[in-house]
Amino acid sequence: MSQIEIADVAIEYRKPNSDETFAAIRGITLAIEKGSFVTVVGSSGCGKSTLLLAIAGLIPRSRGSIRIDGREVEGPGRDRAMVFQDASLLPWRSVHGNVRFGLELQRWRRDDIDERARRFTELVGLAKFSDYHPHQLSGGMRQRVNIARALAVDPDVLLMDEPFAALDAQTREVMGNELLRIWERDKKTALFVTHAIDEAIFLGDKVVVMAKDPGRIKTIVDIALPRPRTTAMLDSTAFTAYRHRLRDSIAADMQSLELVGGAA
Repeated sequence: MSQIEIADVAIEYRKPNSDETFAAIRGITLAIEKGSFVTVVGSSGCGKSTLLLAIAGLIPRSRGSIRIDGREVEGPGRDRAMVFQDASLLPWRSVHGNVRFGLELQRWRRDDIDERARRFTELVGLAKFSDYHPHQLSGGMRQRVNIARALAVDPDVLLMDEPFAALDAQTREVMGNELLRIWERDKKTALFVTHAIDEAIFLGDKVVVMAKDPGRIKTIVDIALPRPRTTAMLDSTAFTAYRHRLRDSIAADMQSLELVGGAA
């Protein structure tokens, strides 16, 4: 059953000092099943983050429809939580205080706020650091707080915009495993934008490949790897085949752009 339904969505911006517009994304149609983990890859500028922001209700559409559980997205909502690349934690608040923040904004009961903040701080493995402040944490730990804050408000849909991009490769791999461990617990519908092909395959039930000029969906690849995922799968024949398929698809898009540029 599709929880997120995107139909013929376009987002256009006006060029500076001009009446002309350009399309950031155009003709996006996509159905995302409830409880699935969908990843989005593509070259820089293909509209991955723009699509995510539109689903979050943070930017308007020029045309088309985005529905979640049958309701049209008209702005931000409690049914969605967003995790950005920058953890954007409040520096004057502790780990526990930052996890509490979203619950306070949504006016949860005080007892529920304390209990959920503790539970989700423990879930991301930071119980021993609950009194620490952001400047005392590593980049990976700050993103754990960011994820805990998003999950604590119990969203139906979790939207993640390259949350591990600023982390080193080893920490990124650890965080990917931790994210899947957390996701397996409640199976929230998740949409995860990344530049990393291996990360997209490892995390996703399906990978959406986007192309640009204008931003659009080029292909969707179903990932038939068993769950729970393990790092041993990274060296499997099946994983390697997915890697080559996605890499070739993205590379073909880049080549076509170079040809167009050369002809211009």
